[in-house]
Amino acid sequence: MPKVTVDGQEIEVPDGATVLQACELAGKEIPRFCYHERLSIAGNCRMCLVEVKPGPPKPQASCALPATEGQEIRTDTQMVKTAREGVMEFLLINHPLDCPICDQGGECDLQDQSMTYGRGGSRYHENKRAVTEKYMGPLIKTIMTRCIHCTRCVRFSEEIAGVDEIGAVGRGEDMQITTYLEQAAEHELSANVIDLCPVGALTSRPYAFEARPWELKKTLSIDVSDAVGANIRLDSRGREVMRALPRINDDVNEEWLSDKGRYQVDGLMRRRLDRVFVRRDGKLAAARWDEAFAMIADAKPGNSIAAIAGDLVDCETMFAAKALLKASGSTLMEGRQTGMDYDVSNLAAVNFNSTLAGIENADAILIVGSHVRWEAPLVNVRLRKAAKRGAKIFLVGPRWDTTFGGEFLGGDLGVLNDLPGHVAEAFDKAERPAVIVGGAGLKGAHQKALALAAGWGAEFNVLHMAASRMGGLMLGYAQKGGISDIANAKPKVLLSLGADEMDYSAFADSLKVYIGHHGDRGAHHADIVLPGASYAEKDGTYVNTEGRVQFAEKAVFAPGDAREDWTILRALADALGVAVGFDSFAQLQGAMIADVPALGEEGLADYGALPEADMAAKAEGAIASYPIRDFYLTNPIARASAVMQQCSAELLGPELAEAAE
Repeated sequence: MPKVTVDGQEIEVPDGATVLQACELAGKEIPRFCYHERLSIAGNCRMCLVEVKPGPPKPQASCALPATEGQEIRTDTQMVKTAREGVMEFLLINHPLDCPICDQGGECDLQDQSMTYGRGGSRYHENKRAVTEKYMGPLIKTIMTRCIHCTRCVRFSEEIAGVDEIGAVGRGEDMQITTYLEQAAEHELSANVIDLCPVGALTSRPYAFEARPWELKKTLSIDVSDAVGANIRLDSRGREVMRALPRINDDVNEEWLSDKGRYQVDGLMRRRLDRVFVRRDGKLAAARWDEAFAMIADAKPGNSIAAIAGDLVDCETMFAAKALLKASGSTLMEGRQTGMDYDVSNLAAVNFNSTLAGIENADAILIVGSHVRWEAPLVNVRLRKAAKRGAKIFLVGPRWDTTFGGEFLGGDLGVLNDLPGHVAEAFDKAERPAVIVGGAGLKGAHQKALALAAGWGAEFNVLHMAASRMGGLMLGYAQKGGISDIANAKPKVLLSLGADEMDYSAFADSLKVYIGHHGDRGAHHADIVLPGASYAEKDGTYVNTEGRVQFAEKAVFAPGDAREDWTILRALADALGVAVGFDSFAQLQGAMIADVPALGEEGLADYGALPEADMAAKAEGAIASYPIRDFYLTNPIARASAVMQQCSAELLGPELAEAAE
């Protein structure tokens, strides 16, 4: 490790580190616009200038200069100060003076750095250059006159998202950042360029002119749009969530967020259930809480009561329902709404055991039945990293547009029973092989994939799609035969905990009680609707697809008469005359942790070793399609979101229409 001196302080830096990284290790702040830790080095903004000896007698760009033994680096000399002032002056030559109306105001790198490193005045009196606006879709608003050509958006699209949709045309003063043909950026991570843009050139179109950052309350939360559990921050004003932004967590989402997780939040204010409804003469009519509870009690369910958990439910809600069922003498609980019935006797066999960060290091990957770009866009980013490091990726299922290459082996699961020679050879030679089974492959290929992984010594992974799935499995929300077991039991009362994707026709004779937050499919089939709270309106624990326990905080209050789900279930227990053993959220959490200790500690849960694989297992059937047909409309919040509906119509409309034909 080379030793360098930064402003008189001697430090050791890792091999391959840059001078900029060395300065940061020494605690020195280096201004930058083009440099970003997760992108390749461009070295084109020149803001990170420092003085280095031995070397030429001029300032040098620290982001592109390797740190070597014996360097003397100065960040505070008059030469450096003057050089940075000069660079800032050039950057501002054509920048418009529209900070008061710019959505980046208050969060702008250019504002901050011009205050700290700029001259404080301008010597430029010529006409400024203007650039025409570019259309980048329903999510990204562009004012390209503000662009300083840092190329972060270009490098993100090419290197991280793997979709070459944004680039530069022209040279010098005529250079412009564009999507070439003025078409929308269509990939699932497109809005991350808004966070990356250090100026106001790329801002959020749905959030335009809505709020200033100092008006907002910031709450740490978890994204529930998929099973990755991306760490997010909800910014709210009053009782409305204004926006969702990613938080840095290298183990989960790095600092990225899918467009759905970012923009579905406007659905929190639309199509909300804010009153109690009961079905009278075939129609839902407004009612009081005591009327609804009396109707449920009059059904005298006894132990003939079941609970089905939806995809967005937190662990506390599921445990409260479990406690109610247990007190009533029932064990009819299920979380796999769509009817899947895979074996859950060993949770390690349905977990993403490589971990999200670990899958990057795999050198051979077999993906069975998963459209990863739609089911988990942030896992797709990891797979792209693995491919760039040389991993060979093979996929079983209908073809989709991958960003990491890969070879499709067809939709017939039988190919797993006799893999082509070059595929078997790749896994035999691999040092860190991995197998990923998605929702479309669980039914016909779970055991065979487990056997293949055991034979290759590979990491075995299951990629779930629902934020509540692993937490529900830890709490026992699984019947041996899936949801059909509950239908066959013909429960008198069915508690639907935000279950909007299931087929309710099998429960025609049950009293269907929907506890949820949106007037979606579940509410339309319900006999009684009890308005609950969304993920943004309650504290809650979530477990992602790799078994990582994470806690989300309450950002705003639920609208109208809606209540937090656990309080509804606690009141229902009184109406049914049973004791659940908790009266507060703290008592509920304590009881849940006593029942499942792993839910009490944030981090990866320990599910033990994988079960012994059945090496004689065979894969059967074929995959005709994947579970997700429309990436933007997968849950009730997204379906209520005007932004998500616009994205679906504009970005996927022709594709979905073609698929329907």
